[in-house]
Amino acid sequence: MKKSYHCCATCQHFRIGREAERVYIRCERLGYATQSHFQFSCWNPRVDIVEKMRRQSQDATVTSTGRDDQC
Repeated sequence: MKKSYHCCATCQHFRIGREAERVYIRCERLGYATQSHFQFSCWNPRVDIVEKMRRQSQDATVTSTGRDDQC
């Protein structure tokens, strides 16, 4: 499932900004320009992405077993 979300655009360090009429996309942690689809091993997902992965994992468990083990 991590493969579905692992990219710079879902990382907490990903920033988009504007300076002198130019848009920049950068990794604040690494300190240089990046693209939204790039992948680095230092990926640290945003809170909303962690929640989506958790929900998707739970949905997959329910679907594969036919029951919800949480109940």
